[in-house]
Amino acid sequence: MSFIRLFYFYKNYPLLKHRYFIELAYNGTTFNGWQIQKNAPSVQAAINEGLSHLCQELVNVVGCGRTDTGVHARNFYAHFDLEKPIKNNVQVVGNLNHYLSKEIVIYKIFEVNQDAHARFDATSRTYKYYILRSKDPFKNEFAYFYQGPLNVQLMNKGAKNLLQYSDFTSFSKLHTQVKTNICQLLDAEWTEDGNQLIFTISADRFLRNMVRAIVGTLLEIGRNKKSLDDLNTIIESKNRSNAGYSVPAKGLFLHQVNYPETKINLSL
Repeated sequence: MSFIRLFYFYKNYPLLKHRYFIELAYNGTTFNGWQIQKNAPSVQAAINEGLSHLCQELVNVVGCGRTDTGVHARNFYAHFDLEKPIKNNVQVVGNLNHYLSKEIVIYKIFEVNQDAHARFDATSRTYKYYILRSKDPFKNEFAYFYQGPLNVQLMNKGAKNLLQYSDFTSFSKLHTQVKTNICQLLDAEWTEDGNQLIFTISADRFLRNMVRAIVGTLLEIGRNKKSLDDLNTIIESKNRSNAGYSVPAKGLFLHQVNYPETKINLSL
């Protein structure tokens, strides 16, 4: 290939950028969710600003999901592209942690293949919802306080009933812009740990407000306000107004995000 042809080749097809994955966690109390919002603080906006400042490039991070206002993440991944490679990943992590507020922590940054995608390559996500069963000033900010009697065994039967379904329209926030309300649930169960009741649910994807609406509905079953048959009827109705209330956001955590090892090596 001649020099002139090479010139026009690279002019029309610029060099590929470097793609990086970033592993982080955040306290969502002061943020209006992950996604950038007009005139409201978001985790995505904060990280965009920090990386753009440190890397001297305009950076836009793409998250593995979109947590709602007040929801937390113990394990969250995002990806971003740079024209110039990072020379010292550890140093950038340290500088970024120094730049960001105390509500966000960056664990690591590592380069991945150009086609790796934080959202679309994720195979499953796990959420945990925490309910306080007795007064505890050290956990109150990150759990929903509920002191009344609950039939946890019945709530667990309801959780297992969820696995029989895939259309969760009844637990989705109304008027969301999604193509489908189909989710493949992998597991759902209640466990007790000291003065906390913990709901753990895993799926390939989640709808907006889905986990909080499910928890609220299962609590009504635990209070004997709804039956297991009612739960099946609610799901099959595909009507949000038939389901229970949405529990407060402060008790919800994105707990884990999984990727295929052949696609993304998280041990880097």
